[in-house]
Amino acid sequence: MSKKKITWIALLLLLLLPFWMWLAWAMSSKTKLVAAIIDKTVLTRQGQEHLSLTWILNHERFTKTRTKPYQIAEDYFGFFPLDNEKYRLKGLERFSEEQLAQLSNDADIAYYTDTYGIFNNEWRQHGDDKERSGLIYGGLSEQDMNFLRLMKAKRKLIITEFNTIGSPTNTSERRSFEKLFAMRWTGWTGRFFESLDTSRNKELPGWLIRNYKRDNSNRWPFKKSGIAFVSESDQVVILEDSTHMTMPLPHIVSTEEGANKLGLPRRVKYPFWFDVVVPDRKINKEMASFEIGLNHHGRRVLDQHHLPHRFPAVLSHDGPDYRFFYFCGDFSDNQVSITSSYFKGIGFFKWLFYNSDNPMERSSFFWNFYRPMVTNILQAEKDRLGR
Repeated sequence: MSKKKITWIALLLLLLLPFWMWLAWAMSSKTKLVAAIIDKTVLTRQGQEHLSLTWILNHERFTKTRTKPYQIAEDYFGFFPLDNEKYRLKGLERFSEEQLAQLSNDADIAYYTDTYGIFNNEWRQHGDDKERSGLIYGGLSEQDMNFLRLMKAKRKLIITEFNTIGSPTNTSERRSFEKLFAMRWTGWTGRFFESLDTSRNKELPGWLIRNYKRDNSNRWPFKKSGIAFVSESDQVVILEDSTHMTMPLPHIVSTEEGANKLGLPRRVKYPFWFDVVVPDRKINKEMASFEIGLNHHGRRVLDQHHLPHRFPAVLSHDGPDYRFFYFCGDFSDNQVSITSSYFKGIGFFKWLFYNSDNPMERSSFFWNFYRPMVTNILQAEKDRLGR
């Protein structure tokens, strides 16, 4: 066979590769795994806050019935956007005790991806989504807590993440959650910003700047990248690159158990929202931690506000009594296309989907951290259920 013919055959096989990857995915067996997904922060039908989870369910061929796959715009409980600023509320708040009990019987997994909710300025067309406004819907409810208690009592898998117990969840439900799962929110959240310069970064929240200036002689002296910590009482603490930190980006560092059991990388950058929690270490294991490269000025600032230098990123309780995970960041909110979930082996080409040089991109977090972690958790649950 001539070299030219071999080249054409190789090129044809390469062009047909996506088809073979799709065919391999389509022919793989399905597994029924009923997930009660709670997402109260759904601004569009793309369901950004639970898209990453639906991607994994679809890619791994987990289905809500024996044949029907999960649909992003349909298969969750929470806020459902409609046209012309209309919406439907289909959360657990409408459930009776009997309906919650039935749901806890039917569901294999409860996953709370986000309870932050929807605010007027985000929802109304003429609102400023960088400013705070009145709440339309959100927060962990009494019915949510009753459902979680039932799932825990029935030894069902529970996965939660930021923002499950932060604002606007009321203090009563927050305390109930903390007691039920042996952890405590410090009241602080944080996020990395590529630029703290107000003349360059127009995406900086106005309330963040105002609250800092209120407590600091009306000054906002920051020009570089950095991390903003915000308390539930609206106190703002800023760590700036070079001034307070040796490296501006927060990183997640995994334990040996987290790497072996959940498939976590040893280290990955994380540029989005997180919360600072304190676990009961007799009950919960820390599978990964947030690490910030602090200099002595940064350590002093955190010490002044009683903030830890290192704090949990992934908490786990995996025992015969119950199974629980808390992800201490907005982990399920990533820029990923659902289309790529239809191709088996797509992970070999993950490098095509992100630019590592961009500090703000979160696709690499999905491919290297979130996807292997959640896939391993779901596969372990599938094995435990014998399906």
